[in-house]
Amino acid sequence: MTDKNKFTALNKLSKQAFIELLGSIYEHSPWVAEQAYEQRPFDSMHSLQHVMFDIVQASGIDDRLTLIRNHPELAGKEADEGTLTADSQKEQSRAGLNHCTAEELKQIRELNKDYLDKFSFPFVIAVSGLNKHQIISAMRSRMQNDDEIEFITSIKEIGKIGRIRLDALMNG
Repeated sequence: MTDKNKFTALNKLSKQAFIELLGSIYEHSPWVAEQAYEQRPFDSMHSLQHVMFDIVQASGIDDRLTLIRNHPELAGKEADEGTLTADSQKEQSRAGLNHCTAEELKQIRELNKDYLDKFSFPFVIAVSGLNKHQIISAMRSRMQNDDEIEFITSIKEIGKIGRIRLDALMNG
């Protein structure tokens, strides 16, 4: 199916079907897809991605904080319990987080705890294309950020995750 046909079909979806299709692009936040529905028609992946991220950016600080907090810890309790979303499970697995050594897992969990203690939300990074060593390095590096910079960085990373997920859904 060509891009034009994909977007013609997407634009014709009912609100419920649109939200069901795109509601998981932003972790546990179907409200983004619900608001995007009202801005149809979309003619390209770029326009849809842009609208969805603009909705996130324009939302209140509490909504953005909730969105950040909707993300699971990397190699954390959700992974142990098997409660990650399908997207998060695939993303973390591709980054090798399900094949950590005991020492790597200990480092990640300590960094998760330290990060959460410092910022009051979980560390969020678009892990696509990264390996576990790069992720650990990024966790250490971002611990040096102040609260405002880290909040902004987390939202930008969520935007990257959204782009990756949307691309996988529409082109996968």
